[in-house]
Amino acid sequence: MSRFWSPIVHTLSPYVAGEQPQISGLVKLNTNESPYGPSPHATAAIAAANGDALRLYPEPTGIHLRKAVAATYWLDAGEVFVGNGSDEVLAHVFQGLLNHELPLLYPDITYSFYPTYCRLYGIKSVLVPLDEGFEIRLEDYRQPCGAIIIANPNAPTGIAKPLDWIEALVAEHPDQVVVIDEAYVDFGAETAIPLVKKYPNLLVVHTLSKSRGLAGLRVGFAVGQRHLIDALERVKDSFNSYPLDRLAQAGAVAAWQDKEWFERHRDMIIATRERLTVALQGLGFEVLPSAANFVFARHPGHPGGELAAALRAKAILVRHFNKPRISDFLRISIGTDAETDKLLTALGEILG
Repeated sequence: MSRFWSPIVHTLSPYVAGEQPQISGLVKLNTNESPYGPSPHATAAIAAANGDALRLYPEPTGIHLRKAVAATYWLDAGEVFVGNGSDEVLAHVFQGLLNHELPLLYPDITYSFYPTYCRLYGIKSVLVPLDEGFEIRLEDYRQPCGAIIIANPNAPTGIAKPLDWIEALVAEHPDQVVVIDEAYVDFGAETAIPLVKKYPNLLVVHTLSKSRGLAGLRVGFAVGQRHLIDALERVKDSFNSYPLDRLAQAGAVAAWQDKEWFERHRDMIIATRERLTVALQGLGFEVLPSAANFVFARHPGHPGGELAAALRAKAILVRHFNKPRISDFLRISIGTDAETDKLLTALGEILG
């Protein structure tokens, strides 16, 4: 009975997450999860933490994970913020750093949670169109704004901008916060975290869901100078003092520290992505250059929605966005080589 709702609820169009069906034998290539699972050290750490101590509240600041991340980049733990997945981190970023009198700028084709946060927090925004090649152009952001957020690599296109481009964007907006959402950066782009010491207006957001195989644990973090992190902590501690439970903190630290597992499985995903790209091109698809753990592809002779439905009929899930400019594209997560072979076989049958 919507008459009991607060007024804002009537204005919201919630983010729609990728489908998570419980179907046996499904080839699931629609939500950009890792096909290989987390580091064994992470699962062992979670098991070790699963004891009597669960009756106690977790350490509220995530200090051990913050120290582990900080040490990787020669930073102080006070320059790292952790949260319940990068989505929660981004929610605090939008509320604490991106709500200003002038509008927030972000691409018209990007992570679809951004407009959801804008509606939730009443943030004025301007969507900046990608160019004809689905690239973000620096000159398009030379306009009055209160802040900027860019996903790099972008989603769902997978296209990445080089680090010098990111630095130019940050340098051109010294009076605005620039947020770089690096959920997919480990698969072929260069992180902007080394620029944090130089630029007080830069915040970089990461997740452990993709390259660390921990989508089910919900851990993300942000890196920036202390004044930006302080703002996020003020929002977080006004909302939920304990965003990361004991199991999440233990597993995240172990996963972050297992560099060998991370690098081996990241390289496997990149190799499969390149093989899939070549194979899709051989089937007549246009495939955008991807630096992520997915590809974005369209076939000139087949609408995207029809292809997605035909694949689903063969128990293969991919992501289709019924939106302007990209409705003929499929976003295909990188699976195992065996899953990739099933996908290519199915597409060959569908395309005849």
